Amino acid sequence: MRWTPRLLRMALRLYPPYLGAGVRVEYVAPDWREIRVSMGLHWYNRNAVGTHFGGSLYAMVDPHLMLLLMQLLGSGYAVWDKAARIEFKKPGRGTVRARLAISEDALDAIRRDTATGGKVLPEFVVEIFDEGGGVVATVRKTLYVRRKTAAAPAR
Repeated sequence: MRWTPRLLRMALRLYPPYLGAGVRVEYVAPDWREIRVSMGLHWYNRNAVGTHFGGSLYAMVDPHLMLLLMQLLGSGYAVWDKAARIEFKKPGRGTVRARLAISEDALDAIRRDTATGGKVLPEFVVEIFDEGGGVVATVRKTLYVRRKTAAAPAR
């Protein structure tokens, strides 16, 4: 199946963990460089003190950088989530939002650093914002990327 940004957005909107957490994929850029997500506060995604459950905050940003890189790099690359860390800054109330993006510089660095077949572990920082623009949480995602076949040496 060939994914399009629209098809991915629709599939992620129906993804059971996202339905259960109330995560909504708002936008997938036509060039695969950006995804925007949101999550409202509901009875089913609140924690014991009535704010956003931390696991749902992380889940709303979890697979997207990997999915974007897979599309941007193509089938000649292996792309995996390797590690993540979330730091909670303040309680999340109301609707929270995040924008995940991959810059041209990051993409160029990944291509350059994997050109001879080695792996690279790029780290991306994603902030989750509340309705007032305050940072609710900062997520650091480390991905594993390598070319499936090393490029031929230059002659």
